[in-house]
Amino acid sequence: QMQLVESGGGLVQAGGSLRLACAASGRTSSSYAVGWFRQAPGKERRFVASISWSGGVRYYADSVKGRFIVSRDNVANMVWLQMNSLKAEDTAIYYCAAALGDRPTSNDLAYDYWGQGTQVTVSS
Repeated sequence: QMQLVESGGGLVQAGGSLRLACAASGRTSSSYAVGWFRQAPGKERRFVASISWSGGVRYYADSVKGRFIVSRDNVANMVWLQMNSLKAEDTAIYYCAAALGDRPTSNDLAYDYWGQGTQVTVSS
């Protein structure tokens, strides 16, 4: 089993920045890709970004490309999502998820473990 805990959410003005963190524990000796997803009120969960085990492969949703950066430190078992130039439409609960293996897919069904989420609210 793997446990994931997100942190770093909060309230920020449009144009501001936040850095989300995802701490992994438990089954961290196996390689795993990590994805970030978000769910806004009344909407489906959507892919935001993902990163491979090595960090060499990263994918971003078009809506965040150029503004968000995903990174990781496997020694610390941490993954971060740096969010810049935030917009009101970025308001959502943000989840990190881990997929055993090394395929940083945008498909949420491929992820084996999920965190509880952290709220990000961007005021316009």
